[in-house]
Amino acid sequence: MMLANQPLAERLRPRELADFCGQEHLVGRNAVLRKVIESGNIPSFILWGPPGVGKTTLAVIIANTLKRPFFSLSAVHSGVKDVRETIEKAKKQQFFNQPNPILFIDEIHRFNKSQQDSLLSAVEQGIITLIGATTENPSFEVISPLLSRCQVYIMNPLKDEELISLMNKALKKDSYLAAFEIEIEEYEALIRVSGGDARKLYNALELVVSSESDESSSAKIIINNEKVLNHVQKNLAMYDKNGEQHYDIISAFIKSMRGSDPNAAVYWLARMVEGGEDPKFIARRMLILAAEDIGLANPNALLLAQSCFEAVNVIGWPESRIILSEVAIYLATSPKSNASYMAIDSAIETVRTEGDLPVPLHIRNAPTGLMKNLGYGKDYKYAHSYTGNFIPDNFLPEEIKGTVFYDPGTNLKEEEIRKRLSVMWKDIYNYDKK
Repeated sequence: MMLANQPLAERLRPRELADFCGQEHLVGRNAVLRKVIESGNIPSFILWGPPGVGKTTLAVIIANTLKRPFFSLSAVHSGVKDVRETIEKAKKQQFFNQPNPILFIDEIHRFNKSQQDSLLSAVEQGIITLIGATTENPSFEVISPLLSRCQVYIMNPLKDEELISLMNKALKKDSYLAAFEIEIEEYEALIRVSGGDARKLYNALELVVSSESDESSSAKIIINNEKVLNHVQKNLAMYDKNGEQHYDIISAFIKSMRGSDPNAAVYWLARMVEGGEDPKFIARRMLILAAEDIGLANPNALLLAQSCFEAVNVIGWPESRIILSEVAIYLATSPKSNASYMAIDSAIETVRTEGDLPVPLHIRNAPTGLMKNLGYGKDYKYAHSYTGNFIPDNFLPEEIKGTVFYDPGTNLKEEEIRKRLSVMWKDIYNYDKK
């Protein structure tokens, strides 16, 4: 049996806020965005979250609830001309004394600076209320003047219980699925392949039902983990037809570099290049990896990754692929250490458990005579006044004196750092190898 012409996710798209699933922190009872919607006076805002959590759906529901004219653009397919034409249409709506139109821009992070600039005046003058949707951190991808005029609401992946609720509702409400006698014995595989993405969940569910109905003459369809994984793997292209492997591929790319496999890293890079991935997105992930997974084992990695991020903005496409390839190979073949990453996480955990411990008096700032009389800065030893520009002293609060947060990795560079720290701090920190 063929799938219905319209995807299940579209057939079941909620039309009212009461039917919207998830994001209770935003649209639940007394939640911040719900209050704004109920007030009828919504500001321009950006919805930031992973795919399939309802960003587009929520924008449409808001427009319908407030009876606002609704314009929609995709940043992938629209340019400055499209933005200006849409704003002109919105201006004409004002002549009929209608409420402020809503302009929804999907994947707003893909708009360049000039495209985002073209929105500024209309947002400032109240010609439109902008609702942007993005999977990327708007702090990096949205220009400051526009970001300062928008609220940012974070949307989370759907929880397991929410995904199960969506599946059960689909079996009852969708006419295609309701035509079968379907029993879901196990939910785990469907939940796992969805990754908190309702669209992926619906695609997988519909795919399994369609495949099972083709293979079985029985009127009853039983869905379990084995069947889900079998059908999804066999029909991966169909299942992922909307490019939802985005996060799986970037994960494979990062893990290949972390695992020091330059061949796999270049392959996954090529997959992203061919798929039209934003080069800045790739470069930013490499910048994070250079700090998180290489760190002081090769400090030049961070510098090269930063240069790569800047270069792809200057060079443009398709030449940027060469720069990305060079840096991906460099990062993959670099020695690895997550010691800096582990150090800051360990320190943060200590701050959270120990609270705001007092700064030792001898390293406090002492700009006034009163502070000096209170002992601020007393007995502070200025390192440059001592041989080797070093004097062992305690710089931590007394309560956690001697706590080691930075544990050097087992690579040549950090082995040297360990030896040096062991000699310098032998009376305070234990840096001898265990």
